[in-house]
Amino acid sequence: MSEPIRFYHRNAIREVSDAGVTRSVLQYLREDARCTGTKEGCAEGDCGACTVVVGERNAEGGVSFKAVNACIQFLPTLDGKALFTVEDLRQPDGSLHPVQQAMVDCHGSQCGFCTPGFVMSMWALYEKHGHEHGAAQGGGCAGKSACSVPSRDAIANALTGNLCRCTGYRPILDAAEQMFKLDGPKAPVDVKALGEVLATIERKDTFHYEHKGQQFDAPRTVEALAAIKEARPDTRILAGSTDIGLWVTKQMRELGNIVYVGQIDAMREIQVSDAFIEIGASVTVERAYAELAKHYPELEEMWLRFASLPIRNAGTIGGNVANGSPIGDSMPGLIALGARVVVRGGDVEREMPLEDLYLAYQKKDMAEHEFVLALKVPTRTGARANLKFRTYKVSKRFDSDISAVCAAFAFIADGDTVREPRIAFGGMAATPRRATHTEAVLADAQWHEATAQAAMIAMGNDYAPLSDMRATSDYRLEAAKNTLYRFWLETRPHDPLAPQALNVRAVAAETA
Repeated sequence: MSEPIRFYHRNAIREVSDAGVTRSVLQYLREDARCTGTKEGCAEGDCGACTVVVGERNAEGGVSFKAVNACIQFLPTLDGKALFTVEDLRQPDGSLHPVQQAMVDCHGSQCGFCTPGFVMSMWALYEKHGHEHGAAQGGGCAGKSACSVPSRDAIANALTGNLCRCTGYRPILDAAEQMFKLDGPKAPVDVKALGEVLATIERKDTFHYEHKGQQFDAPRTVEALAAIKEARPDTRILAGSTDIGLWVTKQMRELGNIVYVGQIDAMREIQVSDAFIEIGASVTVERAYAELAKHYPELEEMWLRFASLPIRNAGTIGGNVANGSPIGDSMPGLIALGARVVVRGGDVEREMPLEDLYLAYQKKDMAEHEFVLALKVPTRTGARANLKFRTYKVSKRFDSDISAVCAAFAFIADGDTVREPRIAFGGMAATPRRATHTEAVLADAQWHEATAQAAMIAMGNDYAPLSDMRATSDYRLEAAKNTLYRFWLETRPHDPLAPQALNVRAVAAETA
């Protein structure tokens, strides 16, 4: 029996029963709810004009807020959650929220088309710091004493999902700093009360929704998901919608029946043992990288450069792995670290090295009824305490861009000797793939410049990349070789180069 989609919006519980399964949150806002402050720019999660904030009840009974792209999120995924848009920021007496007032004071808006999206990304940051640092009644910042103002770099990172063609960003960044200095809102979000409201619409069992013969299921357990996939193997698995959403908005594809994995608690857990960091497939990219970076701080730049914050807030690590795109940024680093993937079909679970999952372009070692359950990344213990590891991304833009080449290198340093080298690339073949010829040159060799140069030559036997709009074949191969040389410069046994020596922006700042 079909149930209505229930979510909190504009100070009330909303019930929707006549929307298409793949109707986007943006379409609902603009066409049904008549909340037209949220704009459509790209319809693919790039420009941020459609940014909204979704609140979800957390384990503590409060609410966690995250900025996401409304244009590629399907409305049924809002079930049990809270939705906030720019219309919600206006105060009861008609005054502006500090986020909005700061944009006015700092001249952060010109044509105004992108402004609501920026405002909502800023509001998510405002709420995060207010709640984290004990603002009055859990409702945003109540002045300097109630919150810790994030750095300008942190602000810039929070706004990576928002593009503006008018202001040049500086006044927007100024506004994001200024908003924390203004008096707090007169009616802040009471997260405790909101959590109690969301508890009343929280479902204990699978949420089932139908529209014109198309089904949408959101199970609560792995067992329920396995049963759905076993009974209807062609049911499309939906996680963060950061790729599948584009199939609808750009390719106008019909997706058939959908099963949403974003409400399965067991798949949203991260467990750390002495041997592995086990990450559930439904853990968001943002949370996954936050945990991985604790163990492997070398991943921090890749974390920031992986798409944008709204995409990382929605997209899942399991979805990125299951998608298997040759230009997916998570796989090379995970493969270099020796990650293993756990898949399940029915009652059967099996585990394999991540690189073995990919057989050919868009072809994986998975039956139709199987799904990715979790990833297991080895911890940095024992001999791995001496692991040398780096990831590199070559793209036209620093933020929110697709890689031309994504490289990852790892080996265990035994004095000056290379042990167990693992090299993986994205953008160099039809799948994320290891460089076995290159690894063979490095294995048990002395880590000298001559060794690195020999490995660079061997790389030509590992890859014959394609030319496309992002890079030519020759450029990709040369760039891949150069990343290996940079790896040597950073990890050579004697006088390794410090990270700032290879950071173009840091060097430019010192010489300015």
